[in-house]
Amino acid sequence: MIKIRSFVTMVAALLAFSAMAGELAGVSMPDQVDLDGKKLLLNGLGLREASMLKVDVYVAGLYLENKSSDAESVIESEEAKRIRMEFVRKVKKKSITKAWDEGFEKNAGAEADALAERVATLNSYMVDFVSGDLMTFTYRPAKGVEVQVNGESKGLIEGADFARALWSIWLGPEPPNPGIKEGMLGLE
Repeated sequence: MIKIRSFVTMVAALLAFSAMAGELAGVSMPDQVDLDGKKLLLNGLGLREASMLKVDVYVAGLYLENKSSDAESVIESEEAKRIRMEFVRKVKKKSITKAWDEGFEKNAGAEADALAERVATLNSYMVDFVSGDLMTFTYRPAKGVEVQVNGESKGLIEGADFARALWSIWLGPEPPNPGIKEGMLGLE
């Protein structure tokens, strides 16, 4: 009986471990998430590093209906998708809003001016983050991007153009650091 119990315990532990598909910088993320009855698959994990010292800031997981290593197709896709960020250090609201402003400016191109009001809305959702905090961006086709902070929905920002620009921050021509883009695309 003890051997059977030990075996069952071991199998349960293996199943629990297998539900975690990716780990980076001490952060584990599930291999899939459910969204409105659809399964989104973990495409890859990227590490946001800041400054020349390469200080770890957060781990970002990219979830897609269909895995892809093509940044442009991910950005343009009208399928459901999600970016899940887990912070590994403190980040002040002022720093994260500055990063959003710079990311949109570098990657939104001609659409940047048309997005200004929605970027301001995104910035209004930000808080001071600490290690272990979560931020999630979920694109729901024909609706927009839902922003969640620590599991609490902050709101929905409408527009496929906003979603494309937001995903371009990590996957566009000028990501915050090269490793985050390659990681999220599953290339590392």
